Amino acid sequence: MSADTPLAARVLEAAKARGVMIVTAESCTGGMVAAALTDIAGSSAVVERGFVTYSNDAKTQMLGVAPETLATHGAVSEAVAREMASGALARSAAQLAVAITGIAGPGGSEHKPEGRVCFAIATADHPARAETVEFGALGRAQVRAAARDHALAMLLDTLAPQTER
Repeated sequence: MSADTPLAARVLEAAKARGVMIVTAESCTGGMVAAALTDIAGSSAVVERGFVTYSNDAKTQMLGVAPETLATHGAVSEAVAREMASGALARSAAQLAVAITGIAGPGGSEHKPEGRVCFAIATADHPARAETVEFGALGRAQVRAAARDHALAMLLDTLAPQTER
């Protein structure tokens, strides 16, 4: 697959090659990662399901995010992203989960500015790892698109390390 192939298609191809099913757990992107993957014919071979958990209650009820984690760290945190990814993996038949929670804007605060997005990846073999990206105040649509693309890139990095691309 060439570098010109859309990112979502490269993720699907890598997942198919490894026999891996993917689950998404999305907050600020509202299902954009799942949509990018399922826009491609044949995606049902690797996309197991997607959770859109916009509210804290949904994160707790659907993914098992601990209320204590939300109270201590806030919804936009690596701790919550890790619990979202782990919860999605536990509540699906997938072997790879990606989670996204952030502040797309407008708004934010001094401590959690607009454009801050936390991501996590969990696999059946490894506990969730998280990272935070500061996209900046690009505007709601641009932050969401950047978050979608970053999550897809994380999936691809997990499925096909640089040496294999």
